[in-house]
Amino acid sequence: MGMTITEKILAAHAGKDSVRPGDNIWVNADVLMTHDVCGPGTFAIFKKQFGENAKVWDRDKVVIIPDHFIFTKDTHANRNIDILRQFVQEQSLPHYFDPGTDNYKGVCHIALAQEGFNRPGDVLFGTDSHTSTSGAFGMFSTGIGNTDAAFILGTGKLWVRVPETMCFEFIGTFPEHVMAKDVILTVIGDIGVDGATYRAMEWRGDAVMKLSMEERMTLCNMAIEAGGKNGIIEADDVTLDYVRQRTDAPYKIYRSDDDAQYFFKKTYNASEMEPIVAKPHSPDNKAKVSECLDVKLDRAYIGSCTGGKITDFRAAARLLKGKKVKIDTFIVPATREVEQDLYKEKIGGETLMDIFKNAGAYLGDPSCAACLGGPKDTFGRAKDNQVVISTTNRNFPGRMGSKQAYVYLASPYTAAASALTGHITNPAEFINN
Repeated sequence: MGMTITEKILAAHAGKDSVRPGDNIWVNADVLMTHDVCGPGTFAIFKKQFGENAKVWDRDKVVIIPDHFIFTKDTHANRNIDILRQFVQEQSLPHYFDPGTDNYKGVCHIALAQEGFNRPGDVLFGTDSHTSTSGAFGMFSTGIGNTDAAFILGTGKLWVRVPETMCFEFIGTFPEHVMAKDVILTVIGDIGVDGATYRAMEWRGDAVMKLSMEERMTLCNMAIEAGGKNGIIEADDVTLDYVRQRTDAPYKIYRSDDDAQYFFKKTYNASEMEPIVAKPHSPDNKAKVSECLDVKLDRAYIGSCTGGKITDFRAAARLLKGKKVKIDTFIVPATREVEQDLYKEKIGGETLMDIFKNAGAYLGDPSCAACLGGPKDTFGRAKDNQVVISTTNRNFPGRMGSKQAYVYLASPYTAAASALTGHITNPAEFINN
């Protein structure tokens, strides 16, 4: 009986020829990532369990990327950074990206890819639920808690139950105005926020493999919004082109066997997909954009690990070029590299950054920013009773700041189109005219 990609990677990292869903195995980690929110707790548990003077299992496999509460005067947030710096110094860790320096990167999930830590066939654990993003590279990547992370810090491995795999296949080609965000919101709406609980979500089909690396990252990023253990896409030339530009480290490509056993399989016709929003207050509260045209908005937010990549900003800039936004619109690049690309990339002789400025948008520093609310001085934070359209990944009450705000999740195309009109708008109106 064959195995899925997820099963093959876990088997290889457990030193086994094969595994089956439900097996409990020791899995060796290739990378452990943590950030400013979970790092301090992880380090405290590590010292308590392994000793004050204990050393991490492999300095080169620990990656620390502060990103959540960076551009703030909040003393508690600032203290977390101090704790990271102290641990990095004690352990002589080489992969630390310090705020306030030229080495600062921004949002961890995008920085992991840009800095070459995402490699096909690897196992990556991270103290953040959206660590599933890295599965777009054909690797097993999942979020864990502080206690599990502390155990990995000391031992380099983790006790893992092999998940069942769900297969989502998209045949054909997506319409021009449909982005990966519309696709993942469609699937979450179909199966619910608990529909993939502790399961791998494997994406496949011609339409998926035509997507850019960053669009694939969006699909895997929000696997956790369906309860998924991990998202994963088979590595191909698109993957390898990206990886080879970022690292010369070895990798191994795994593919699901033709006779692999799936818990669930569903095939979609990509050409029939439409722009989608998730209405307040849940990522599975799906609606077609065409059904929400009467929803008036107070602000638009384009950013986060889900919607703050250069691909996302190219889409938004395409619609905003030569026009003015009607509502407060916040542009927050995920990383410094994305920010630099905004100054380099041009549409019709105008840089993306100039397009956003000329459209009247507000520009923020690279970080998670308002995606998870943050301290009161966080850029773009939602206020009471505001109706927000956002490219972020969650819209629970209080997620972007105020518990009285109403957040609609959408693609960068839909967010940009809506920013121009002041109400939820189908991007096809602007793209196809």
